[in-house]
Amino acid sequence: MHKNPFLPFTELKTKRLLLRKPTNEYLHDFFLLRSNEEAMRFVPRPPAKEPNDVIPVIEMLDSLLLNETGIWWGIILPEKNQLIGSIGIFNYKSEHRRAEIGYMLLPQFQRQGMMQEAIEAVLKFGFNQMNLHTLEAITDPENHPSNQLLLKNKFVQEAHFKQNFFFNGKFLDSYHFTLHRKTYTTNFE
Repeated sequence: MHKNPFLPFTELKTKRLLLRKPTNEYLHDFFLLRSNEEAMRFVPRPPAKEPNDVIPVIEMLDSLLLNETGIWWGIILPEKNQLIGSIGIFNYKSEHRRAEIGYMLLPQFQRQGMMQEAIEAVLKFGFNQMNLHTLEAITDPENHPSNQLLLKNKFVQEAHFKQNFFFNGKFLDSYHFTLHRKTYTTNFE
């Protein structure tokens, strides 16, 4: 019998964070994240205007699990039970053992090593639990903190696509990064 690789949902813990399924319990916090202009600056989606705007986003993230195409976590400060960001693995192709990683964090929590903690936990899950061969990341070339975070975690920039994505009335460039299992196991295990 076929078994969904993402169920039951796995919570991840780091020194300061809990990575938990983003549910309607975190609707207000998720709205604060998805409506924050700075947090959404490099996310090619319109910012949320009201709390109900994030309900379809939470439903879409939940559908990743059911469709076996990914898993998404809310980044939670456990002592406050506050969602301050999100991170996930998506576009999962089981036959190629390949997926994509994405993440975002409220600006007031950036540059404190929190996303580093979260990404380390998710990389461990992806390579050890999911048995991935390759993890990809696509960023905006102007998103220097994200690009530096990927490089710090041994991702390799493999491409710079010019004007390959249309959003908000203009064509945008993108960087494409990859991290392979061999690089991950050599550097992090």
